[in-house]
Amino acid sequence: MESLRGKLLIAAPVLADPNFARTVVLIAEHGADGALGVVLNRPSEATVREVVPDLGEVVDDDEPVFVGGPVQPDGVLVLAEFEDPAKAALTLDGDLGFVALESDIEAVGGQTRRARAFAGHAGWGPGQLDAELDEEAWFVAPFDREDAFTEEPDDLWSRALIRKGGAYALVARMPLDPSSN
Repeated sequence: MESLRGKLLIAAPVLADPNFARTVVLIAEHGADGALGVVLNRPSEATVREVVPDLGEVVDDDEPVFVGGPVQPDGVLVLAEFEDPAKAALTLDGDLGFVALESDIEAVGGQTRRARAFAGHAGWGPGQLDAELDEEAWFVAPFDREDAFTEEPDDLWSRALIRKGGAYALVARMPLDPSSN
């Protein structure tokens, strides 16, 4: 299967795992060894100032920390737009990439334009994501830069499906529990 690196996964209604119900995941890596991504639409109640104050040089202190996924929830990933993409630990799309947290955070702050912090990430073992795609648990969609920094993360699932068009736009309007319709 072709790598989905830099693409979105939009959770299909059949996806029963509560960690991923109505999520939109940005895939950072996808290959024979598995896949890794961050959930873009699950802001937590906690702010960067409360959870990881040292990141205040890179991410706005008042910004919520997003729940990036169920894997390593105590770990933090920072997705940012870099002035110099070579400074990113992993580049996804032009100047968009992940901050190397072992770097001098104060110096990195001066090299980024926008950034968002994620607690944990989504991960799949070898072949696991491909199997879920075969089961139609995920819809694959192109990534739009604004998806990563949306001010309305609660609406991202619906907006991404509507943008995909056709029957996906109908899915976007489904109630959380279709049996209550």
